Amino acid sequence: MAAARTAVGLVRANLFITINRIILGSFSNIAISIGTCYFLAPAGPVQAAIRLTQRNNHGNISELLDNLLRGYDNSIRPDFGGPPAVIEVDIMVRSMGPISEVDMTYSMDCYFRQSWVDRRLAFSGAQDTLALSISMLGRIWKPDTYFYNGKQSYLHTITTPNKFVRLYQDGRVLYSSRLTIKAGCPMNLEDFPMDTQRCPLKFGSFGYTTNDVLYRWNSGRSAVAIAEDMKLSQFDLVDCPAGNVTDRVVHNTASAGATVLNGASNADLELGLVLDGGTGRATATGGGSGNSNGKLYVSEYSMLLVSFHLQRHMGNFLIQVYGPCVLLVVLSWVSFWLNREATADRVSLGITTVLTMTFLGLEARTDLPKVPYPTALDFFVFLSFAFIFATIIQFAIVHYFTKYGSGECYFSVEELTSSSDEEDSDDRDTRAPNPNGKRCSTITSISGTGADSRYVEVIPLSVCSFSTVRKSPKPSWTDVSCFGGSPGEDDPVTMTTSSASGGGGGGVPTTSHRAQHITIDPTIPTTLAGGTPNVHRTRRRRKREPRFNSVSKIDRASRIFFPLLFLAINVFYWSLYLSRSERLPQQHHKTG
Repeated sequence: MAAARTAVGLVRANLFITINRIILGSFSNIAISIGTCYFLAPAGPVQAAIRLTQRNNHGNISELLDNLLRGYDNSIRPDFGGPPAVIEVDIMVRSMGPISEVDMTYSMDCYFRQSWVDRRLAFSGAQDTLALSISMLGRIWKPDTYFYNGKQSYLHTITTPNKFVRLYQDGRVLYSSRLTIKAGCPMNLEDFPMDTQRCPLKFGSFGYTTNDVLYRWNSGRSAVAIAEDMKLSQFDLVDCPAGNVTDRVVHNTASAGATVLNGASNADLELGLVLDGGTGRATATGGGSGNSNGKLYVSEYSMLLVSFHLQRHMGNFLIQVYGPCVLLVVLSWVSFWLNREATADRVSLGITTVLTMTFLGLEARTDLPKVPYPTALDFFVFLSFAFIFATIIQFAIVHYFTKYGSGECYFSVEELTSSSDEEDSDDRDTRAPNPNGKRCSTITSISGTGADSRYVEVIPLSVCSFSTVRKSPKPSWTDVSCFGGSPGEDDPVTMTTSSASGGGGGGVPTTSHRAQHITIDPTIPTTLAGGTPNVHRTRRRRKREPRFNSVSKIDRASRIFFPLLFLAINVFYWSLYLSRSERLPQQHHKTG
């Protein structure tokens, strides 16, 4: 009995101890929870309740996503086997540039947004939209969008990959990413620098045909939005129309290739028309025309196209090319006002302007591709070069036709007096008629009155000729004939005395004077100083205007003809190209 009572007492004691431990543990957990909420939540029990609700929501969302992705296959498009999935796209362009004419490419920074409906991801709950992590992109289906004319495009990854995903209750997925797209832009530079380029951006599904995926522009937003603060250094974005394009690709079952057609039809294939190949999605590796046993079939791919119309600024080219070209042409016309005897000056001016124009023309094409056709800038540079070159040819014509006989001859008083005394006797016997019909006479035209008059009047060589009959060991001024006469007349010795109209002279002939001609018969002995009675003098007065550096008629005509011709060509040039630059090149695309 005693042992039984002892055992029952031990069982009761153990049970009491266990119950006390349970009660104390529960109270300690409650006390710890109360203390944590009191000390760690300064706002009091309301914040603690919110935290608890959020924890429950997070748990619910995680459970919701787990339920949505349970059994989800991201390799199968939405509504597989049914209607095609519609991808709605819109673009927000943040910046654009650089635009390279050499590579014929352009770059732009944009937000590329895609939206589609995947009913497998539809849910119900208090949340209308779920902002998901980018890690969810790897677990859901996404369209395989690619840029048809893209080159070296990339996604921004600083500080994290710039993309996000939002999920709506009806299963719509919004996928946005920030991209820098470098795309090709086939440029027509015939009107450069007054051109307007049309740079396309074409994108769509790489592998899905129109039976599976269709691309459409977002109807709820603008197809292409441009940031208000976007500016381009060399262009103005004047328009950006957008549309839909359908690419039709011809496949041959006998070869591993395809040919892209824009707007081809099955009737064209049945007629066996020659196909204009484009950039295919796959390159043919065999077969070709020899694979006549293969069957042709057409696959259509939905594409979207936006075209950026860029109008070029002309200010830089007006300052660096057009302005200097015009100034160089005007500078070359300075030679028309230079004396035609200044051969070195006119030639050096022409050569300098030609070399400068050559350098300017080569520098203008530094940033342009080597296109096989001339641009508007090339035409203007060539026009300026032609006018500068024409000034050199014009001087060559002037020099060839009017150089001989257009110079000047100067005689001093000492030469006249010394040579006249030595050869006076020889003049009476050996002087012969001039072959040009001019009589040989002695000309002295003294300028000014006084002892300082040491130089005589300028005698143009065009009115003078030299005798070729008499051979004298020492040429003298008496060999010069400056006034014409008939060969049958006597050969007098004529002295012409001129007095300056302005009074005193400094030895330089003036343009206004009166000449006196004294005719003396050489058969009668006379002396000018003695005054013998056998002197027969005939005085006559004659007005003669001296010719100083005579101007060519070609130069006078060129002063008017060259500027007027250059002005007329410029009016035609600018009116033609400015009117052409307003018309955009026509590019036909079949829209769907």
